[in-house]
Amino acid sequence: MKPVEFENGTVEIDAFVIAEGLGIALPLLRQQMRAGKITSLSERGIDDDGGRHRLTFFSEHRRFRVVIDESGAIIQRSTLNFGDAPIPKSVRKPGG
Repeated sequence: MKPVEFENGTVEIDAFVIAEGLGIALPLLRQQMRAGKITSLSERGIDDDGGRHRLTFFSEHRRFRVVIDESGAIIQRSTLNFGDAPIPKSVRKPGG
């Protein structure tokens, strides 16, 4: 599997990419996702950003975001680490 693929109108991203971005081990990522402790947000670009998708993943203290193009190539990635503080609610909003 490529790191990001499109399947039946949805975006699929390799769990290793998410785990790496959030700075946690893959088994812990899976466990926390099943427990609802890691959530995500998917946004589709419009106008000048048409064809792009922004995928954002939230853990208790980090936000990991990737921007992909229409071929599934990752064109940008970023992580915000809030240390011991929980993520502010304003960071969880679309476009934030």
